[in-house]
Amino acid sequence: MKISIASDHGGFALKQEIAEYLRQQGHEVLDCGCHSTESCDYPDFGAAAAKAVASGECERGVVICSTGIGISIAANKVPGIRCALCGDIYSAEMTRRHNNANVLAMGAHLTAPVLAKKILDVFLSTEFEGGRHQRRIDKIDHIND
Repeated sequence: MKISIASDHGGFALKQEIAEYLRQQGHEVLDCGCHSTESCDYPDFGAAAAKAVASGECERGVVICSTGIGISIAANKVPGIRCALCGDIYSAEMTRRHNNANVLAMGAHLTAPVLAKKILDVFLSTEFEGGRHQRRIDKIDHIND
């Protein structure tokens, strides 16, 4: 699977660890930045990772900042993106099953790397259930029509 990944300075260390973990799992990783711990603006990088998913260049995305909140808000501004902030395995499973989330957000200051990898594994391996959930996704897609 090709996965876009991005962070701000607060999420940089976890992004690096997650990117390497994904490569070890056989995934192709598109690193959308940032590239250091120097202070930067999370919307730039969260939007870049989300746009890679929305365009079809990548199948899924992962965005990380200190809390996961700001970067998830930025990613969700990209049409076609359903970014979910997950700090536990159950949320990661259910956002895939019921929301067909295509971008995972995590908070580096709140989620230990071991847990982040477990959340990621569930997010990537869980399938969307469709059915009544598709009707709800369709409604979300048309909120601003």
